[in-house]
Amino acid sequence: MNASMLSYLLFSCLLLSVQAQNCTVNEIIRYTNHLLRKSSVSCPCRETAVSSCSCLPIAEPGHELACFVEGTKHMLKNNVSSSKSIIEWLNQTFWIQLDRKLCESLARGNECRYKTKGNTTEFLNKILRTYQAINK
Repeated sequence: MNASMLSYLLFSCLLLSVQAQNCTVNEIIRYTNHLLRKSSVSCPCRETAVSSCSCLPIAEPGHELACFVEGTKHMLKNNVSSSKSIIEWLNQTFWIQLDRKLCESLARGNECRYKTKGNTTEFLNKILRTYQAINK
């Protein structure tokens, strides 16, 4: 391996660690796991039927942050969880990441694009899987 290849690899690793740091990956994973443990909502989301189940956006790739902001905002407004302070923290964190263009792979735009909606558990699992993928 020559010196230029080594410097490229080191630079790439540095960029990945900075992205993971700016994305506050470990904290988001920890708080999302906490919410999932406390969540008893596993009812099916039916957008057309009257239901006590919240229907939250399951983001398309590249639109995760906008959908995470929208979904956590909905959770706060509708008192979906008893862990209000954690959801407020997540909402604020997602908003800052979106606004400051952190975690660029998750924010190709400020619009939440999705094809499906899911219940609270499905939404939280989407957050968890997304940040676990960054953490690899």
